[in-house]
Amino acid sequence: MAPGIPAALERPHFIGIGGAGMSGIAKILAQRGAKVAGSDAKESATAEALRALGATVHIGHAAGHLADDASCVVVSSAIRPDNPELARAAELSVPVVHRSDALAALMEGLRAIAVAGTHGKTTTTSMLAVALSELALDPSYAIGGDLAGPGTNAAHGGGDIFVAEADESDRSFQKYDPQVAIVLNVELDHHANYASMEEIYDSFETFVGKVVPGGTLVVSADQPGAVELTRRVRDIASLDVVTYGESEHADVRVHKVTPRGLTSEVTVVLNGRYLTFTVSVPGSHYAHNAVAALAAGVALGIPAHNLASALGKYTGVKRRLQLKGEAAGVQVVDSYAHHPTEMAADLAAMRGAATDARLLVVFQPHLFSRTQEIGTEMGQALALADASVVLDVYPAREDPIPGITSALIIDAAKAAGADVTAVHDQAEVPAVVAGMAKPGDLVLTMGAGDVTDLGPQILDHLSS
Repeated sequence: MAPGIPAALERPHFIGIGGAGMSGIAKILAQRGAKVAGSDAKESATAEALRALGATVHIGHAAGHLADDASCVVVSSAIRPDNPELARAAELSVPVVHRSDALAALMEGLRAIAVAGTHGKTTTTSMLAVALSELALDPSYAIGGDLAGPGTNAAHGGGDIFVAEADESDRSFQKYDPQVAIVLNVELDHHANYASMEEIYDSFETFVGKVVPGGTLVVSADQPGAVELTRRVRDIASLDVVTYGESEHADVRVHKVTPRGLTSEVTVVLNGRYLTFTVSVPGSHYAHNAVAALAAGVALGIPAHNLASALGKYTGVKRRLQLKGEAAGVQVVDSYAHHPTEMAADLAAMRGAATDARLLVVFQPHLFSRTQEIGTEMGQALALADASVVLDVYPAREDPIPGITSALIIDAAKAAGADVTAVHDQAEVPAVVAGMAKPGDLVLTMGAGDVTDLGPQILDHLSS
């Protein structure tokens, strides 16, 4: 049976409880019997789901929302120091716990699989959660997105496995002690927290160093950053390293990925034997995520053929090439991609699925700091589309940076030969896209901000 509730988390108050990472921890604690409370900026389906589990969810942030008997206040790195509930916690001497410490406490006593990488974490974690559940192993899991099947991002399971997305953005993944660590890729991102690639490598090395003695690192044999990380950690005597990918030297070799519309058929070579299974999302990028999940499960002793079959039950995560619908012969798909590598991978996957159709993209840059550092590469990625609409930068937790706008991306896209239209008023986008689209086209809304809201609106305009 899974452990109970750590004493400090018996009556937790979450600031920003509706966030992807925060809500998952809150759900697991509520399912374990904790008296969960918290606040969020606005009403949401997540808030309602938490209330259904018995949690108290306040809308808006105010000192009075924090109960006097709270055992701790849980925060993420996005919570600002002047938050009134944080100030109230200081007045009451209520301990403040970072989200990653709370998650680490929930993993204690379980066989943890921590999934890390600059991109692909949510998909790979989700694939494992679905496959292990399909095999009746009843895992606990905490994911940065809602599974399409269960419709949730977290669950408390009765089994002894805990699958978690491990966030490198603020180095919080260094808090975990996994049995298996997955590293999908290592690239420079999160520029507000990392000044160089060397800092990124140091951070990932620390994460890998936390794998329990006798545990396993599952790592890409193809992606240059992951290959370099492998070179740096090979000398850890207590670590079993398993590589996967298309490289002929990979321990789990990807032999072939065959596109089948919005799905793929994957053949791998494992221990000298060929194994073929289906992945219900398109593109080589997602096929490699599935192979990483396969290798991790095998590292925990799960038979490969059972796991491969179970991985075929994965039907996707919201915002990860999620089909939103079809109208007037045009399909609209939503993507969370916001880093150039992710963008290129999803555009390539959709290009493979589109065959002879045109691919139209609505892209919303995420964060001023990211746009400043890699906006040129974002624009270059958009050249893979037939035409793109680019919105203003979604700021999220950041204040504007003088001179940094989506024009940086648009200029780079045009220089790469892309057909790009700037739209500053988001309300105008559905009509603009409906005017561009023709029967047979694919429309991809792309970005980590509220661009996801435009899919249904585009479909409405197409229908009318």
